[in-house]
Amino acid sequence: MSTPATTSTDLFLDVRGITKRFGDNTVLAGVDLAVPRGSVITVLGKSGTGKSVFLKCLAGIVRPDAGEIRFDGHVLNAGNADARAEFRRRCSYLFQSNALLDSLTALENVALPLEQTTQIPNREIRERSLEALRQLDLEKHRDRFPGQLSGGMQKRLALARAIVTRPELVLFDEPTAGLDPLRRNAVFEMIVKYQRQFGFTALLVTHDLPEALAASDQVALLNGGRMQFQGTPEAFNESANPIVCAFRDSAGALRDTIAALRRGEIIQSEED
Repeated sequence: MSTPATTSTDLFLDVRGITKRFGDNTVLAGVDLAVPRGSVITVLGKSGTGKSVFLKCLAGIVRPDAGEIRFDGHVLNAGNADARAEFRRRCSYLFQSNALLDSLTALENVALPLEQTTQIPNREIRERSLEALRQLDLEKHRDRFPGQLSGGMQKRLALARAIVTRPELVLFDEPTAGLDPLRRNAVFEMIVKYQRQFGFTALLVTHDLPEALAASDQVALLNGGRMQFQGTPEAFNESANPIVCAFRDSAGALRDTIAALRRGEIIQSEED
């Protein structure tokens, strides 16, 4: 695996050898990832390669079978309750489906993490929630329910809820799933804009290659249960790794195949 020149002291999140099996199916077979503080890192991979499982292992939603996760120098494991609690306090998770509660208004959705995880007064919760909505241009929609908002506004609302606790690390699970190209661009722009504004470290998983290369400081490629590459977008584009090439150049290969079909050439399928 190609890895960037990053020392362990620079790392905010250091993942080594994460393994996860479901029955006889090994989804993660020793995954490593280095996440420098204040960066935007994107984990790429085809659908079904285990990207979301990997993110859930980091967040503690799914327990890995083996491996080590080190957050800001502290190992996260079941036996280290204090480190896990500290991680939850300093980290937010943006679900693929947004996970907004339809029965709560925009303001109530944003306030919920503060109500559940802090002891601050209700007045301060409201002020901080309104400020989060204001920062994402949603304050005038504070009394609307999620179903009354557009898809892009729902994404911004989910991000407002994620940042209201002032996290240092935000995990994004397929943030552009189901969106058209223009809305995908808008979501990546939003992530980079607010990452720069608030200074959090962002870790995304996606299969949207062009957008990820444009938005990320580093990208990593998950394939076959392992990270096959980690480095800058420029290094990714120049990599001769055949696994990287197959993922990176798939659009070009499709264009060549379609062109050959239109010329009437015989194309033998891989299944033959």
